[in-house]
Amino acid sequence: MKITFEWLKDHLNTNLKEDKLLEQLTNIGLEVENVENSNQGFDLFKVAKILKSEKHPNADRLKVCDVDIGEKDLKKVVCGASNAREGLITIYAPPGAVIPKNKVKLVVAKIRGVTSNGMLCSESELNLSDASEGIAELSSLKYQKSIGKSYFPKSNSNIIDLSITPNRPDCLGVRGIARDLVASGFGKLKEVKEKKNKSTLKQSIKVKINKEKIQGCSAFGSCLITNVNNTESPKWLKDKLISIGEKPISAIVDITNYVMFDINRPLHAYDADKIEKGIIVRNSKPGEEFTALDKKKYKLQNNMCVISDNKGVLGLGGIIGGTRSGTEFDTKNVFLEAAHFDPRSIRSTAKKLNIDTDAKFRNERGIDPLSIEDGLKRAASLIKEICGGEISKIDIQKVETYKNKIIKFDTDLFEKISGFKISYKVMRRILEDLGFKIKKDKKYLKLTIPSWRPDILQEIDIVEELVRISGYDKIKILKPIKERIKSTLTQSQKLFHFLQRAVASKGYLEVITWSFTDTNYNNHFKGENKEIKIVNPISSDLGVLRNSVFSNLSMYLSKNLDRGFKDLSIFEIGPIFKGSNPGEQSTVACGLSAGKKNRLSWIDNERNIDVFDVKKDVIQTLVEAGYSSDKFFIDNKTPNYYHPGKSGRLFLNKSKDEVAAYFGEIHPNILRKIDIKTESLVGFEIFLDNLNLPKKALKDQKKNFLVSDYQKSERDFAFIVDKNLSSQDLINVISSTDQNLIRNVKVFDVYEGDNIPENKKSIAISVTIQSLEKTLNDSDLEKINKLIIETVENKTGAKIRS
Repeated sequence: MKITFEWLKDHLNTNLKEDKLLEQLTNIGLEVENVENSNQGFDLFKVAKILKSEKHPNADRLKVCDVDIGEKDLKKVVCGASNAREGLITIYAPPGAVIPKNKVKLVVAKIRGVTSNGMLCSESELNLSDASEGIAELSSLKYQKSIGKSYFPKSNSNIIDLSITPNRPDCLGVRGIARDLVASGFGKLKEVKEKKNKSTLKQSIKVKINKEKIQGCSAFGSCLITNVNNTESPKWLKDKLISIGEKPISAIVDITNYVMFDINRPLHAYDADKIEKGIIVRNSKPGEEFTALDKKKYKLQNNMCVISDNKGVLGLGGIIGGTRSGTEFDTKNVFLEAAHFDPRSIRSTAKKLNIDTDAKFRNERGIDPLSIEDGLKRAASLIKEICGGEISKIDIQKVETYKNKIIKFDTDLFEKISGFKISYKVMRRILEDLGFKIKKDKKYLKLTIPSWRPDILQEIDIVEELVRISGYDKIKILKPIKERIKSTLTQSQKLFHFLQRAVASKGYLEVITWSFTDTNYNNHFKGENKEIKIVNPISSDLGVLRNSVFSNLSMYLSKNLDRGFKDLSIFEIGPIFKGSNPGEQSTVACGLSAGKKNRLSWIDNERNIDVFDVKKDVIQTLVEAGYSSDKFFIDNKTPNYYHPGKSGRLFLNKSKDEVAAYFGEIHPNILRKIDIKTESLVGFEIFLDNLNLPKKALKDQKKNFLVSDYQKSERDFAFIVDKNLSSQDLINVISSTDQNLIRNVKVFDVYEGDNIPENKKSIAISVTIQSLEKTLNDSDLEKINKLIIETVENKTGAKIRS
């Protein structure tokens, strides 16, 4: 958004200088991006008079002119303009000048053998108008005494380029910026004096807004100005637009642009005589075409908001008008439009058609819905003042009525959030200057939000406005505490990061995938959960939220196996989803392993990875996290994507409160369906939300690692036990027999069949016995053997197998 201090003063009474303005703008959140002198280089362009014009000796269409620029020596200039004639007063650009339109820097040049010192300029080249045929013709009465003087008036005003954030559409007009400055104490806001329209003339062009489901226009205001004389803009209006880098076109177009930049009210002027039987605001039909004012032809898609008549499309609402109804210098009757368009509709249409205009830039951010009448009155009165004519009554058609937003604001909230205090009087003044209407309700303020502030939605936005205007520099800076008193991470965060390290230490590689996945993979691992489809997926093959991390892990494991990786273990910790509502998700640590164990070992036999490998990883990980393996309870009830005979479910205790983990082989049918090229695939799921941590869990507890200097002994036992008794239960019983002597218990065989009673099985266990105090003799070993057998028989009902 480009402004000048001079233009700001149209709305602002202030004695402060421009340097203070630049500082204050940045202080209140309107960042100054750039400042440049509006007259930089323009002083080189001089008023000149052609004293002699002759045909170029070597070119039929060129002339050689002797030009008086107020110096002793005349300047010879080669010119191709047909109106370059003796006695014409025009504008001369010397070598070194930069032409505003094309940014070309002039040099002394030979043109067909004749040296040209500079050039004579057209209005188009100087961005004064679109007139490009011939050089500028200045009035001899007005400029006769100005030969040799600079054509452009001297000005100390700079162009101030502001970076306006998308949430502040009100500051895309000079008055909105002035309003913010006034609230910060930078002067007083001038009242806008409106000329009352006493016309009784009814508007003859009827406007209809189609009430369609997807409609981009909620209000359409218009008025008719008849018998105008469209002409060049007066000097003050041209200077306003030129001062911010805009090019004057004609009085009617310049007035609509001026009002847009001044109060952020986009307008559009139609030649009323080119409108066929009224205006219809509607949605476009697929394949409709129209030629816009940028001379490009656009093919429209379905449901784009268009302004049309009985003949077809006149323009894209809030974006750009069409050439068919555009105003010209011979326009006699003007139909003036000011409407309120849906920002989403504007943004969508402009993006699809790749159009960028000043009107689009403002309408997609949100225009004040109550500024329609003000904009029409202001523009119409200027057109009448400059071009003459009669103004009709204003007509506003609506499909929606704007309702004022009201916020109940607790004044104590400001100090709680900002850390500093301002008085009620200052608070009220700031809000009133920003346009808020205030009613006091006990300790609350009942605030009516200005219609030009769509970004104000809740109490915290009011706090932000007060802080912004009061000054961010008033917020106290607190130095950070150097010594950390409390832990930075919560217990759940600690567990998350601990499990990352624990699983990775077991040879798994961490992967990070999307929270959404391919339905072809997800369907195999969703269990009893419903598929959750994404309305607008980023890719057609990532169309659902994942019900299990297995869906993504299996996809990427398969890709890596196809690339030649033989033995691979990967894991991810992330969310899975049970439903589409907030909170219907949980965090899971999930891993997959494929391939063989001991593939390259010279001492151990090569074998497929199995359920016991993944069971060990799960139990060891949970033990490392601080849970007692003595309390674990494991059964074989698992989801249908696990192998029913080679998988398990783990609880942290025997009360079976929540499932802590699943582990086991992935069902062979799934391997075939998703075509994973591996003989064995095992996986695990640890549910972080079901792990109730003890307070001292995950702290750095250093345990002494004791190594015995004495000989160890190994004894093997085979017990006949009930078929339902798990191997883990038997291990736990033996381990608790004498914890000072029993170092390790390992199952090496489970047998059911011949010579074993029905509903019984044989479990063979190897027990490592070692003392920290002495070498055990035969008598000591016999005692511990006997104690193990007695303890197992008493606690489990098992019998030693002979």
